[in-house]
Parts: sequence; C-alpha cells; structure tokens
Amino acid sequence: MEEASGMVIDGGVRGGALTTDERTTIAAAVNVILYCCEVERTAGKMKAVVRARRKVTALPSSGEGLDLGAVSDAVLQVCYAMGSDAFPRATPRWWMKRRTGGTWEDLRQCDDTTDEYFRDKLRMSPCVFREIAEMLSPYLQRRPDHIVAYALYRWALGETYDSGTCSFGIGRVSGITAVRDVTAALLAAYPDKISWPTGLQKAVMLRAFADKGFPNCHGCIDCTHIHVDKSTNANGEDYCDRKRRFSVQAQVVVDMNLRVLDVFVGYPGSVHDMRMLHLSSLWERAESGQLFTDPHVMLPFAVRTNGYLLDDNGYPQSEWIVVPYGGLAQHPTEARFDNKQKTARGAVERAFGRLKGMWRLFLRTHKCNMDTLPQQFIVVCILHNILIDAGIPFDDNLLWEVGPDGVQRRVDLGMHAPLRLVCMESSTRLNR
Repeated sequence: MEEASGMVIDGGVRGGALTTDERTTIAAAVNVILYCCEVERTAGKMKAVVRARRKVTALPSSGEGLDLGAVSDAVLQVCYAMGSDAFPRATPRWWMKRRTGGTWEDLRQCDDTTDEYFRDKLRMSPCVFREIAEMLSPYLQRRPDHIVAYALYRWALGETYDSGTCSFGIGRVSGITAVRDVTAALLAAYPDKISWPTGLQKAVMLRAFADKGFPNCHGCIDCTHIHVDKSTNANGEDYCDRKRRFSVQAQVVVDMNLRVLDVFVGYPGSVHDMRMLHLSSLWERAESGQLFTDPHVMLPFAVRTNGYLLDDNGYPQSEWIVVPYGGLAQHPTEARFDNKQKTARGAVERAFGRLKGMWRLFLRTHKCNMDTLPQQFIVVCILHNILIDAGIPFDDNLLWEVGPDGVQRRVDLGMHAPLRLVCMESSTRLNR
C-alpha cells in the first residue's frame, strides 16, 4: 500500500501512479487545506505555515505519474496565492459593492479626446477644471481633483448618487459627503463671483443695455422653479406650484452677457414672484437707495430714474422695476416699447437656458436635501459665471430632449408666465 501510493516516509519517496481512491483522498485533502488556508489567512499566519510545510515536503519523484509530494507542494502554492488575493474571486461577496474606475479613470486619460470628454461630463475644459480644483484644494482634505470631478459630474448630468458614485469608484455616503464639501469649498473660494459689477465691467454692462434702448439699466430679473420630489417632512401644498408640481423658487438677476449678478433661492414653489422679491435682500437695498447710485436719467414717457431692472408683468411697476405695458388695445408707441423691452428681457431666459442646460440636476425633478439645495443652486450659479468668464461656449442642443413618445421638444426651464390682470377697457372691448 505504501509502495503504490508513493507516500513520503522518513525522507524517502516510493513512486507509482495514483489510483482513483488516492485521487479522491487528495481532493478531500485539498478541500481541507483550502478551508484551513482561509482561516489562517485572516490570522496572518499563511506565510509562516507555507515555509514550515515546504521544509518537510519530499523531493520530486522520478516516476511516470505525479507523486503526492509534488502535488501537495503545488496545492500549497495555489492556496497561498488565493490567500494573498493574487487570484480574483469567481463569485464576489454579495454584500460587497463592486467599484470600478469608470468615468473618473476616463477623465484621467490624456489623449486627443480628453477635452471633448471633459466638456461632455463636466461642462468645462481640463484647464478650467484644474484651475477650480487648485482653488478648492485649501478647503478640501482629501483628493480634491477626485471629489470635485464627482460633484461637477452630478450637477452636470443629474445622475442619482447610486448610479453616479459607481462611475467614480466611491460609495453613496462618500458621494453625498463629496457634494457637501465641494459646495462649501466653492462658496468659500469664490465669495465675490456673484456680485454687482463695478468700474469698467459696470460701464460695459450699462452700454450693452443702452444699445438695446434702455439707458442706465442694470439687469433683468425673473424667477425659475427647481423641480424636486416632495420631502416627507414638508408641507405638500406649500411646495406645489401653479402647474401642480413640487418645486422651490429661485430669483435671479442677470446682465446682457448672461452673468448672474444676484440670486435668492429657497422658498416653496407656491410663493409668488413679487413675494420672493419682497423677501430678498435685493428689495431692501433697492428701496433704501443702496443698490442704484448713478445720476438720474430721463426715460421715454417722462420716467426719471437712476437705475432699474427689466421684468415681466408678474411685478408691479416701480421706480426701479420697468415692466411692459401689456393690454389688448395698445398705442403703437406702447407696442414698440413692449417689443424692445421683451427683446432685452430675453437675456434672463437665455441665462436660465444656459444655467439649467449645463447643470441638468436642476432641470429635472430630483430627490434632494432641502437644507442644502439653496447652497448647491448658488454654487452652480458661481460655476455658470466662471465658465462665461473663461469663454466656455454653450451647446444649444442641451436645450432639447426626446420625450417618452419619441418626439424632440424644448426643455422646460421652470419659468411660469405671469398672471395678468384684465383691465376694464380690455374687458369692455371683449364684451362688445
């Protein structure tokens, strides 16, 4: 029996081919060894055990078949490799989330398509991205380029945390933390990126509006709705807007170059535009004379003002808000004024198109934390200004999308038409 099996006895080897029973015995031994290796690997004793067993392993046999000593040595080496994670597991643990490099690894590649890929995924060139990451690095403690890229990716493509984090090799909690940290870093690093222009920039802005027929105009103002899923602890009626969708209101002032000059966000979608204006600091500064300090000029129809904003009929006319005349029966002069005012006021709609078209998280309905949503919207307004200053062009194709019916249509920017009051003259003419 000892001679047939080729067992190792007292340092000697007796060769011979392995029988079926012997192979079964070896297979059972291998299973036992694999189990022991798995247990010993966790205790850090694998290397010591392998070295000890190799010392007592017999010399290679000279027989025609494989001897048991050689098989045992090969089995031990395979077990050690598996214990050291040299071989990938055929079936990964079901509770472990698979993580890959994905989009982040693609962004790190340096080839001819990098610039286009950055614009598609992060809405900017690699150079602008590196500048932003460098500006934010003093405010971030871990891998600034990695987490900045993920935050930009989420805001640009609007993906959920579950799907977006897989593309960057991070977990869901890490993704939420990254967005929170990058938001705070952008607010700290660019405190004056959203501000009223001064000096030469102000002169250029005033000249742009004067060329449109509105001298001493400082911008266009309007509101947009950010559609969100209803929060469990929020009053549904408060957040339900006129289109019966849950949303949060954002009031924005822009210039003719589409730069954001002032932003106020956070109130429920049911709040009227005029109420938003009264609640904002813009109203207090304008009413107290702190916002517009230029010399007074005379506008058509004997309107005297030292600065004003253009808006639609959702706001009442005041000394610093110019709205169209409206109505069904207009004098030709009033009609011409309304056409000019609408053309100049179109800057705010184009600004919302660029803002939401690039940062599509705020274009679609999405789940969000109501406490951090206002800060994130302000941050994308900062990024909006950074990209305009850097000369990053806007792709108009982002304003179109294919619906469930397969028809291509323009995206909804969340701008509601104002509720207009019907004047007595108009109602009389209609009744006739």
